[in-house]
Amino acid sequence: MLTPALRPNRTSVAAKNAAKNRLPANILRILARASAFRTTLVRVNFAPGWYPDNADPRFVRWWDGSQWTPHVQPRQQQTDAHHAEVEMGGTGQDRVAQQVQRAGIQNPVSGGGGTLFTEPVLVVNQKAKLVEMSNSYVIYDQHARHIGTVEQVGQTGAAKALRAFTKLDSMLDVRLEIRDVHGRPLLRLVRPATVWKSKVMVERGDGMPIGEIIQENVFGKVRFAFVCNGMKVGGIYAENFRAWNFSLRDHTETEVARITKTWQGMAKAVFSTADNYVVQFHRQVPDPLLSMIVASGVTVDTVLSQNQG
Repeated sequence: MLTPALRPNRTSVAAKNAAKNRLPANILRILARASAFRTTLVRVNFAPGWYPDNADPRFVRWWDGSQWTPHVQPRQQQTDAHHAEVEMGGTGQDRVAQQVQRAGIQNPVSGGGGTLFTEPVLVVNQKAKLVEMSNSYVIYDQHARHIGTVEQVGQTGAAKALRAFTKLDSMLDVRLEIRDVHGRPLLRLVRPATVWKSKVMVERGDGMPIGEIIQENVFGKVRFAFVCNGMKVGGIYAENFRAWNFSLRDHTETEVARITKTWQGMAKAVFSTADNYVVQFHRQVPDPLLSMIVASGVTVDTVLSQNQG
């Protein structure tokens, strides 16, 4: 016999059933599915651990086995870096000023908003590794402030082995992510496998296509065209056969930026294939040309210098 306190309230139950009967059939189905989903969540016993935080995809949140806790930490970004790779010291932050001067920039360039798309000077340093299986870069502004990174992603184990012991990886797909200082992807680059002319597809961090960087010649001073929506909006023009310096031009053949390869130091030169570049904008340029130029600071090394090595 139920005590009065535990006896169900028949009036309230009837009122609830009547309210449900007045709801449209599609709403009732949604409520039923939601109830089943909640039941399933209760039955499934997830192991304690870090899981993606729905409130902010940049972080993971700790699940203690029964409930979410307030503990969060930055989400680890995808990278193809392997534990067998041995880095050779830093990435050049202490030498950024020297690199800028070697690129012909004697005085600080005014302007800049602290991002990859607003700074007038970008210093792109490839991480030097004794054993290299993937491309990794750090990007600074002219004052040696860290403003971005680049990581190679999507490699298979076989591709890493080819990279470590041969040069045949130059004929495989290369995928790079250009990220801001918080690790958010800003641009994605894909260079399909090739044995002749290179082509790089550029898209935004959300996957929206921007354009292509297409190699126009094989012999002589190499040239690349920036093609967006079927139209050439600019290009990359090597100024010597060794492809150390590049002129970046708009659709009128006017130079709007430059890429200069800088001396990376004796240790890097002897024991690694890592390269350093300085990208200097002469003036502000609009998108999509801006994104193509930023992408070129890394692409030049990936599609040209790596193949030369």
